[in-house]
Amino acid sequence: MIDFTGTYTDYYQLTMAQVYFLDGQKDHIAVFDYFFRKNPFEGGYTIFAGLEDLLNIIENLRFDEKDINFLQKQGFHPEFINYLKTFRFNGIIYAYKEGEVVFPNSPILSIEANMIEAQIVETLVLNILNFQSLIATKASRMRQVADHGYELVDFGLRRSQGPGGYYATRAAIIGGFNSTSNIRAGRDYNIPVVGTMAHAFVQGHDNELSAFRDFSRIWPEHCVLLVDTYDTLNSGVPNAIIVAKEMEIRGHRLKGIRLDSGDLAYFAKQARHLLDTAGLSYVKITVSNQLDEYVIKSLLEQKAPIDIFGVGTNLVVGKPDAALDGVYKLALSNNKPRIKISDTFSKVNLPYKKQVYRISDTTGAFIGADIVTLFEEQIPQIMHHPFEPLKAYTIKQHSQKELMLHKVMEKGKRLSPTLSLSEIAKYSQLRLALLPEEYKRFKNPHVYKIGLSGQLNDKRNELIRKYKNT
Repeated sequence: MIDFTGTYTDYYQLTMAQVYFLDGQKDHIAVFDYFFRKNPFEGGYTIFAGLEDLLNIIENLRFDEKDINFLQKQGFHPEFINYLKTFRFNGIIYAYKEGEVVFPNSPILSIEANMIEAQIVETLVLNILNFQSLIATKASRMRQVADHGYELVDFGLRRSQGPGGYYATRAAIIGGFNSTSNIRAGRDYNIPVVGTMAHAFVQGHDNELSAFRDFSRIWPEHCVLLVDTYDTLNSGVPNAIIVAKEMEIRGHRLKGIRLDSGDLAYFAKQARHLLDTAGLSYVKITVSNQLDEYVIKSLLEQKAPIDIFGVGTNLVVGKPDAALDGVYKLALSNNKPRIKISDTFSKVNLPYKKQVYRISDTTGAFIGADIVTLFEEQIPQIMHHPFEPLKAYTIKQHSQKELMLHKVMEKGKRLSPTLSLSEIAKYSQLRLALLPEEYKRFKNPHVYKIGLSGQLNDKRNELIRKYKNT
């Protein structure tokens, strides 16, 4: 969708990279971790999304002629410019599986590469993973409310921040949506595309009935009529019923009606009654207009007879959070552990190359604990709270321990073919089903525990003391 070349990055990534290059540090190997510090929407979990896009972009990342010409004008050193002409990412990437349920303060993706490569891809990592994970989580919350008996449709492209709507659609499918109105995303990601009509279509005809008749004649197999342009119950639904009966005579069926304004619960109940009375129980009801997980939950609690929810603005902009606070922190360089010190202890990063294990009970259900260890460390029986020194958790002996960070790229090449979006979405739903309900509730969800091994905890504390003393 977007032409991702080497200049899709922040200026300071290249200014730092030039220093590494001219100072002879370009071959120093670094490890950077991607993680986030807080679940969005005051929730208890996040859905990890964007990985497949990220890997495809990094594998093909280049500085093209236009990039090189632009950077020359910015005053970059000629030797560094020559290096960028043949730039390729040649590093290793470890990551959780896309669609995984993830939690704050645990490494979700780790990049091991020379300092220049690792620095240049930082902006891509944050830009793609933060956004898609935010939207996938928002979509997942709506799917949690509207179980699989209801259809969720992404209607958000017109309200998104520019091309962000393209990737929002992809993330929405990972989070549990069924289809989209976004044709380009449908084409590129093989997502089912659907749509109805706009009020302008009805307004552009001399009367509502003729508008409905024209649409049903041209689209007899995919006819959904927008019934709230003038008067939902006294005009829109009755005219839809007339057209539905005419379609039956021609051997077709009206697929549905759409409500886009007013008291959606009331109108849906009244419309359902009118349709059923007319023998049109097969006609589905779609609603749209400023929906989110809370509105959908309210509509269903009111037993509104709705079949399909078309969600736009609140989905694709991740309202109200707008951004996931993912960060990318250096953990190791030139074979030395690195740490960032802060007066806020929760912002002190975890040094060293690491691995993460998820703890489950004997049935495979998550117990609410992941443990971060040194990369080749044996799984310990005790994990320590990352920010509260007196807190620790004993892992039961018969618990299952699942390795979470998998090698997905080596020498700059993907290690497996691109997964389909439906495969990722299915995996996400299976994983979310293993998370106990108390972590999925909207109000005061349980806090999922992220702990450190004793070795990692001790080594981090040693580094903190070292740098504070100097």
